[in-house]
Amino acid sequence: MSEEISSESAPERAAVEFPELLARCTFPPAGTAVDCAVSGGPDSLALLVLASEAGCAVTAWHVDHGLRPGSAAEAEVVAQAAARWGAAFEARTAHCEPGPNLEARARQARYGVLPAGVLTGHTADDQAETVLLNLMRGAGLDGLAGIDPTRRPLLGLRRHETQALCEAQGLEPVQDPSNLDPAHRRNRIRHELLPLLCDIAERDVVPIIARGASLTAGVRDLLNELAAAIDPTDAKAVAEAPEPLAQIALRRWIQRETDADHPPDAAAIERVMAVVRNEARSTEIGGGWRVTRSSQRLGLNKWTTLG
Repeated sequence: MSEEISSESAPERAAVEFPELLARCTFPPAGTAVDCAVSGGPDSLALLVLASEAGCAVTAWHVDHGLRPGSAAEAEVVAQAAARWGAAFEARTAHCEPGPNLEARARQARYGVLPAGVLTGHTADDQAETVLLNLMRGAGLDGLAGIDPTRRPLLGLRRHETQALCEAQGLEPVQDPSNLDPAHRRNRIRHELLPLLCDIAERDVVPIIARGASLTAGVRDLLNELAAAIDPTDAKAVAEAPEPLAQIALRRWIQRETDADHPPDAAAIERVMAVVRNEARSTEIGGGWRVTRSSQRLGLNKWTTLG
């Protein structure tokens, strides 16, 4: 924290090399107001501490999903840590019922009550898990690029470092038992797949996967820039473009116009390419949407079923 904080309120710092950790973080300049999502786990508590040590004006936001007994008390862990580091504190509730897709539903509910631009405590370990998860889902470049580093200032750190920081500062993070539940695929990647990959490779593969994600993101950004020059409604222009760029242009157009959470899958894009090549007049792409061709123009139409 800044030197204006009194020694009485500032935590002991000798056990942690803050400059070394901060050199691998991507916080905005000192004095910048930032919102931090802080669940009370070690990664998010480390986010709160490091954002404060970087000189940012921090507000810690805690969201209670009401998923386990005593979860409301976890807000107090975050409130005390925020007070210790001179940060403001805000608590919100976003109840989720147990059931299918709980992780995705909780994330959506959480971001629904958090401020826009909130920072999160994802680490390089989260990045590696996300890339492997996306790979198993059959993701393209966007998925293999992993977590967008925007608003994730701790992606250059490891999970063991955030845990060590909390221990050195006498913080007792909240332990979420769902992080051990093998019903969640991410947990099996974390506790089974990644250790197996490290054993096979005889080295720590997390930095390798994270570096690959960064390189992939650079390639993706370049291809997106090139694809932006293509008019996706001009069938002739799409047909004449290199197919990878044509497919990117179509994906971006369809996702934007349909306001979908995810771009269409590879099979849908291949059907659209058949329309582009005039091998078909139209095709369904899911969600009640259809891509049509009239002369040289492609169009998107929402189909409804009459009762």
